[in-house]
Amino acid sequence: MNHATTIRTELESFIEREALSFSQLGRLAGLNAGTVSSILKGNRIMGVDQLDRMTAVLGMPKGHFYEQYIQECMVEAVPNWRRVRPFLYRCAELDKLDCIRRILPLLLDNLTYSPLLFETAEEFFAEGRRAAAALLYESVALSERRQHSERLAFCQYRLFTLRLSDNQEDNLQCALQFEPFVDRLDEIDQLDALRDLANTYRSLRRWDKVERIAEEMGRLAKIQLFMTPQPARAKREQHRKPQKPMFVYLASSYLLRGSVCNARGDYEQEMQFTYAYQDLSWVKETDEDTLHWLKLYKGWAEANMYVSRLMRGDESVLADYVAYIEQNKDELLVGLLNITTAANLFDLNVDVILHYFDSEIKDYMQIKHQEAVGVYTKQVVSEQHARFLYGVAQYYLRQGLYLMGFEYLLNSLSTSSLICNETRILACVRLFEKYRALASPEMQNRYQNLLKEEEEEYEKKIGISVGRS
Repeated sequence: MNHATTIRTELESFIEREALSFSQLGRLAGLNAGTVSSILKGNRIMGVDQLDRMTAVLGMPKGHFYEQYIQECMVEAVPNWRRVRPFLYRCAELDKLDCIRRILPLLLDNLTYSPLLFETAEEFFAEGRRAAAALLYESVALSERRQHSERLAFCQYRLFTLRLSDNQEDNLQCALQFEPFVDRLDEIDQLDALRDLANTYRSLRRWDKVERIAEEMGRLAKIQLFMTPQPARAKREQHRKPQKPMFVYLASSYLLRGSVCNARGDYEQEMQFTYAYQDLSWVKETDEDTLHWLKLYKGWAEANMYVSRLMRGDESVLADYVAYIEQNKDELLVGLLNITTAANLFDLNVDVILHYFDSEIKDYMQIKHQEAVGVYTKQVVSEQHARFLYGVAQYYLRQGLYLMGFEYLLNSLSTSSLICNETRILACVRLFEKYRALASPEMQNRYQNLLKEEEEEYEKKIGISVGRS
């Protein structure tokens, strides 16, 4: 549409062309004649619902006039929240994010819009309109950047969760950017934020960060559980309820700290943390949610006791551990990862186990983009997936089963490249080079192609043109 042409002139042309009265146009649009008359005479600014009705009468797709509507009703006129809010909703529904981007700067100078935009962002977030919600959170954070407010911190928390992706490099930057805002959050929100941060750093294997954040989460959880009177806790939770039962944050702190010990090879200390979340007999609540989480932690304690012994070379636990992961499918990937890791560390023969889970393992070979599994976030599962494929490759190459070994290794390299896991990419390259002389020409070609793709992605990221002389 010509920018000089207003929505009103489009309607006037239609009325003239179709020889309609205001009443007839109103009937077609489902509006009364007085409303149509006021709009066409310039005495009333249309709402977005009225605009959509008129657009349909003109035979245009919904949203056709939105850019012009912004110009006429929000740039050339003073924005009115009663019009802005429904318009934001309609833009979100139609995925017209550019229109939302154009509106928000018009509102930023007026701080009274900040809480209104925040409430709308929360509604979008709850409805799963993630991209639209992110735009609103960004605008609120920008408008309050000098306020040091709790709302600013909460916007940063939401943006952190919305920006997490398959890309480990981006996830690290998201976590580092959000971390300074955590202590500005409400005490209840801090617990959820710390748990999300710890899981993100866990997926990145940044164990120093996981340890520090898990300790802080445990400290805050203990204050809520043992130092805050129950009536005060109940009153607070009426206004701001944690995502999980309160004891979960303390138990999660112990579990995460146990994971840190496992990664560092300190299995004795890991066992102490495991005992801490195994014995939750002090939890008195008996509601369904509480019982669900108590059962989960009991199961994880059982599994991690097997793992702790396995990582010290005790293969007598393999049968019990396999029985556990077979019964708990959410634990299958991490279970197989632990088994192959121990096999490579202690030269164990786990052929029977790998054969038993052959169909599941082949499925892991086919799936490139992982999803969350149970309580394991998408980011944690993706990292475990790449590491598992590498472990199986290492196992078969050491056994002299080179065709299978290289197949798993190239899959690990491909998966690691997809999630930008530089540590795992380098490990894959080192392992391939160690056995390169035993790789078939086809495997060597696939390897070179993967490295070329990785190099092109890297050069694209840093802005270097590929293929220059």
